[in-house]
Amino acid sequence: MSPSIPFTHINTKLFPASYASGREHWLAQSAKLSAHLHYLPYHCAGAGPEGEALITDTVWIGPESAARVLVVIAGTHGIEGFAGSAIEIDILRLMAEGHVIIPEDTAVLMIHALTPWGYAWQRRCDVDGVDLNRNVVDFTKPLPENSGYEQLRQALFLFDAQQRQDAFAEFTQQHGREAFESAISAGQYTDPSGPFYGGSAPAHGRLVTEALISHYSLQQRDLAVIDLHTGLGPYGYGEIICDHEPDSTGTAVASRWYGDSVTLPLLGTSSSVPKTGLLDYAWHRVMNVRSCYITLEFGTYRTHELFEVLLQDHLLWAQTGNLQARAEHRKIMRHHFCPDDAVWQEMVLFRARQVFLLALRGLSF
Repeated sequence: MSPSIPFTHINTKLFPASYASGREHWLAQSAKLSAHLHYLPYHCAGAGPEGEALITDTVWIGPESAARVLVVIAGTHGIEGFAGSAIEIDILRLMAEGHVIIPEDTAVLMIHALTPWGYAWQRRCDVDGVDLNRNVVDFTKPLPENSGYEQLRQALFLFDAQQRQDAFAEFTQQHGREAFESAISAGQYTDPSGPFYGGSAPAHGRLVTEALISHYSLQQRDLAVIDLHTGLGPYGYGEIICDHEPDSTGTAVASRWYGDSVTLPLLGTSSSVPKTGLLDYAWHRVMNVRSCYITLEFGTYRTHELFEVLLQDHLLWAQTGNLQARAEHRKIMRHHFCPDDAVWQEMVLFRARQVFLLALRGLSF
């Protein structure tokens, strides 16, 4: 492995204009790799705005028998796939040009557009309104309850933004800011039209994840998983969020690989509050003591703006025949989750290269 990844010549043109163009560029860049490749596509129900097919693309780079695997996931939340595509394409390009040499007995698994419907339609969720990052629960048992969401449900769907904010302020005053954020974003399982809905059955992205774990026998290997997200936290900063239990081996590994920048929602040190049904949990249960899963979250704008943008999205999709308003709001969604700002985009690619290298190094020791 080369001692470092070059932090020059960052190309912000890698950020795609659409799911279709991002996928095309990702496939073209993957094909330039000379290492052993194993490509697996996973078709998703539905179609994009132009009738395009929706596919989660995956590529295994390296020896089939590799004992160590670095997994990079883009588009767990659909709209966040714009940044995820750019990061994966950038890393694939660095690998193809020889700037990154994968160590012996190590492979890289790239997962592109884990929620392709949301990516194509510029929403966080899938066609059924399911947030994949709240979907990993046991659907054979009673589903988790979120009493705070039920209290706020009526206010969430007020069209008057000021009335909505007044209701939020009253709830926050009574219960605290963390309780407010948890009520909205921790996950709910009763309201398909509402935000952060965990669903009633395993979603496409969860099924793909479980299929990949089984196909590549990932439970038998050392794993470093990086799940790429945007929209929460300080502008342009890539926060390393660890949702392993604080006293677990996963947290110990994350701290050893990534240092003191690691944050834990369960300890209150993260911009993220604890959540239910995270995709992390599908990986946690197959990880050995030398493995860890992190979310690499790139901040954009303030949390209350995030909630407003998402609530407006759900309001518009709850209505029928409001196609023009939905189309206009897609631009707002894109702006919040992937700002058209070269400085932000450079920060994202720079930090992603750094974290990718740290994960490779961590796996090697």
